Amino acid sequence: MAWRIESAVVHGEIDNRVEGTTRGRIWLAGREEPLVLVLAGDCWRDIAGSVLRFSNPNPLVDGEADALDENQTGIIGDMSASRKVRVPVECEDAPEGIACEWRNMLYLEWFSAINGRVVIEALDFHLEISGCQWSMDGDAEAAQKFANLHAMRDFMAQVIHRGDPEPDAAPDPAEMDEYEWEERLKESDRLTDAYQEVLEKYMDDPDCESREAFVMGWDGLLDELAERREKDSGFFNDVEELFDDGEGDELAADEDAGDDDDHPLQIKARELALRAMDVIRQDAEPDSPGYRAVSLLLQMSGKLAAALNGRKSGYEPETGYVLAILKRCMSWLNESVGACQELMVCEEDADQLAALAHIRSTAFEIRDAITEMRRELK
Repeated sequence: MAWRIESAVVHGEIDNRVEGTTRGRIWLAGREEPLVLVLAGDCWRDIAGSVLRFSNPNPLVDGEADALDENQTGIIGDMSASRKVRVPVECEDAPEGIACEWRNMLYLEWFSAINGRVVIEALDFHLEISGCQWSMDGDAEAAQKFANLHAMRDFMAQVIHRGDPEPDAAPDPAEMDEYEWEERLKESDRLTDAYQEVLEKYMDDPDCESREAFVMGWDGLLDELAERREKDSGFFNDVEELFDDGEGDELAADEDAGDDDDHPLQIKARELALRAMDVIRQDAEPDSPGYRAVSLLLQMSGKLAAALNGRKSGYEPETGYVLAILKRCMSWLNESVGACQELMVCEEDADQLAALAHIRSTAFEIRDAITEMRRELK
């Protein structure tokens, strides 16, 4: 996905004094030579025709950023020193003491022929903008932003790298085996990762739905949004109308059914994930064993729900799909057990150690049950 290198930036400059071409040099912590940018296209109007110089007050060495190629030749993305973003701020009158305010953010994005999408997002960089050599009007900026959308769309198509098979060539889900389903699930993972990146970029855009649909290649959704916008100018302010398909009462009634239709193994997995959330300290960092243990158990519980629940309503997923999901759950369980073991090695409190041991033993029980279920399905 995208390279996000703002933490490693020491200082740099973006030069758009020649219309149609943007050049730049960016020095990163731990590297002697700068990244050299030669990009087709222009910046947004606030820095178009100018030289933007920036510096990071707190640069850090980043191993991933160090792997970037020095030659950053490609196509420009959105480049602006005043991209609007919502930032949480302390506020005594707001709920929980936190409110949001709009601020200008430095946003530098480009699509390198070698490395793909590279992004710098920063609120605290020191900025200096030279006088303009040429000026960009509103129409030219709109055209550049549309070109940037196309660049993002092309990049996402490469990330997803999903083919468009002919209808006759599409496999019958009932005839797909475990390995074919695994390929389908990998495609789904790529799509999820790509959509998450698109959401992060356009979440504060007033026309985010249309932009997200365009970049993801969902042309059918774009047509639907356009039709609804024509019918009702207030469409985007009434989200409930978009999703109201007349089944709300049925869904509300179904909520009373509780866990009657949940598979016993999924119930056990869900209870384990919830117990882990209670036992493992909540101040864990994303790369810590505690964070990994809880997130993997939650992920496993959710995937088991998709594969095993709902049988009483007549839903019967294909065997190959269930086998593929169970195989993934086995992998997540093994990783979570390893993370739990890391926590136990460092734990000194006897009660906490016993609680972690119980989580680990329950994970072993679920893993054994999954192994047996896979054997029966095969």
